[in-house]
Amino acid sequence: MNSRLAEEQRALEDHHETPRSSPRRPLEAILPSALSLAFITLNAISPLAQENIELQPATVPPSGSSEVVVTAPRLALPLKDVPAAVSTVDLTRLQSMPRSVSADEALSLVPGVKVENQTDDERVHLSIRGQGILTEHGIRGIQIVLDGLPLNDPTGFAPDLFDVDWAAVRRVEILRGPQASLYGGGAAGGVIAITTRDGRDDPDPHQAEAALGSYGFWKLFGETAGWSGSSDYRISASRTMSDGWREHARFFCSNACGKFRWALTPAFQLTAIVIGTDAFNENPEGLNVAQVRLDPRQPNPDSTTYNEFQHTKRGTMGLVGRYRMAPGQELSFTAYVRRTQYTESVPSDVDHRTFDNPGTTVLYRLTTGRGPRTNSLTAGADFCWQTIEDYSHPNLGGAIQGPVLTSNQTIRQRSAGAYLMDTLEIEGGWGIFGSVRDDHIHNGLTDHLQAGGLDLSGARDFHQTTGRAGVTWNPREALGFYASWGQGFLPPATEELYANPDHIGGFNEHLVPATSTDEEIGVRGRRGEVLAYDADVFLLNTRNDFERYRVPGRPLETFYRNAGATRRYGLEASLTWRPAEPLRVHAAYTYSHFSYHDLNSLAFGDATGHWLPDSPAHMGGVDVAYSPASRLTLGLSTYSQSRQYVDPTNLTWIGGYTLVSLRLAYRFHAHPWPVEALATLRNLLDKRYIAFTEPDPDGYSYQPGPGREIFLGLRVRFGRR
Repeated sequence: MNSRLAEEQRALEDHHETPRSSPRRPLEAILPSALSLAFITLNAISPLAQENIELQPATVPPSGSSEVVVTAPRLALPLKDVPAAVSTVDLTRLQSMPRSVSADEALSLVPGVKVENQTDDERVHLSIRGQGILTEHGIRGIQIVLDGLPLNDPTGFAPDLFDVDWAAVRRVEILRGPQASLYGGGAAGGVIAITTRDGRDDPDPHQAEAALGSYGFWKLFGETAGWSGSSDYRISASRTMSDGWREHARFFCSNACGKFRWALTPAFQLTAIVIGTDAFNENPEGLNVAQVRLDPRQPNPDSTTYNEFQHTKRGTMGLVGRYRMAPGQELSFTAYVRRTQYTESVPSDVDHRTFDNPGTTVLYRLTTGRGPRTNSLTAGADFCWQTIEDYSHPNLGGAIQGPVLTSNQTIRQRSAGAYLMDTLEIEGGWGIFGSVRDDHIHNGLTDHLQAGGLDLSGARDFHQTTGRAGVTWNPREALGFYASWGQGFLPPATEELYANPDHIGGFNEHLVPATSTDEEIGVRGRRGEVLAYDADVFLLNTRNDFERYRVPGRPLETFYRNAGATRRYGLEASLTWRPAEPLRVHAAYTYSHFSYHDLNSLAFGDATGHWLPDSPAHMGGVDVAYSPASRLTLGLSTYSQSRQYVDPTNLTWIGGYTLVSLRLAYRFHAHPWPVEALATLRNLLDKRYIAFTEPDPDGYSYQPGPGREIFLGLRVRFGRR
């Protein structure tokens, strides 16, 4: 049967890849062969083909600056002193996105980052170096920071990115590799720091955008900004709607954000942030091979029978402050509160949850010394709480709820972490980095249902200490090397904990945190304003990784267990080339070898030595922008990836593919306002491909990607100061 499935799966794809080799293949060289490099050049790389983003390595200085500074919270250091792989996406590239809807538009050309848009809407599946690659939904192992406010809960889980209106984003920084020694369990794979525009960023403080496109898509965005004296503000709002590329894939999102900054004194700055989000999406679920071959746009029958959907309403208020206490001394803090109302319809239940999530952080930094002998010592602490009121009713079909309760519980969580970081610059361009952190996570459950008279109230506590050490060497201003070693850990998320295979209600008592260690070495540099590059190789070992499984008698529910260990190594590289003023080329490439060092899966058996699902060996992209005139920009972008396996057996897989996109931007004045018209053609060749796979034991593992799509946009700025 597995052989037949493999043959059918081959029929879904164009088969230009080499014949399948044994899952227990020998270790391949970390540095790709000339053939691997040819793959990148010839396939000209991109899964969602919209990548109109020119992702410039962080080593390229901003205009007028001779030094690049990483601005991510806690790691606000000159890039040359950061012993980690760092990439940035800036405003120019963000504003070339065709829809400004989801993270895949911004991040697809970041090496080491895999972003899969499950149903061509706002939900994405996001991983860094494979951390989070097997998460069913939401974001695991990646710390998400929005304007200084963490989006992760006490377990390190970020449920979505609906609070991020990508049309308002100014800059994104991506740190790859474990940062748990600074951020805790949410940063086992890395950090994504997102910064929106401020009130002083644009001489035209007011902006309006409209976009429309295939499958009934449209988005309206408006923004107003200004300043007075030492304060400024920015307020934005948007509404997005689409029928979805597949049936039962409709989605909408309303988003409003206010950002208010004050310099209360020359030494004290305060920023207030208010965000409101209302996001809804129907869930067409995955298909099996036969269904994909028959009609890739059809929904899984269960999704329409049970009217599967997810609806999130969330409000966030936060304060971010910075106080310069004295020369070389700085105190930073954040305080926030977030309330979410979430409803989800799945085949077994209609679930209702209310989340109350306050938190605070504090950081003290002391910088001493001058010139080649500078030391920066940082001490900080994080505190985060969450209360979840959860109840569910059986789904009788069509999301109609039965009268009985299938769950009724209150979950209270808290996390506390304290960390210490030190960076030392010494003669000869050398730098030394070290950090250590201690985390405590508490999960408590009160069982109000007490099914069968059994009270399953209980608690699960986790404790972990992590560290990171690194060294940098910058023999010249335009050339730097780094090496580092770091630890990560991934505590069980809330959804994993209260999916209890032993009883209806209560916590899963078998789960423990997954842990990891990572070593990397890298180089970054530039040659004037013409060429910039960065590259790194890494080795990541994990233990107690999670897997999903089903139990007899409860076939519609998903449960989780610690399943084994993995060994992951790879190469990440990016390059930006500006041979002449009108032409700009950016390329990114990732080589990944992710395999199970030890896995005895309940669903798939012994998979030791097999490749991890959803982890292609090669992926990358190329973006070319050409401006033959000052008003006109033409662009071509591609994304490619090689074959990836669907489940740990490595008996079924999807073939590699290449997506190509074209774009055009034309700028003019509708007196006196500057106007920009944009047109994008995604998946130009109408390639048939699978956008997302998951290791579903039932075989409903495939979510097809959209065919050719057209999007038109108009951006108007006005109110020049």
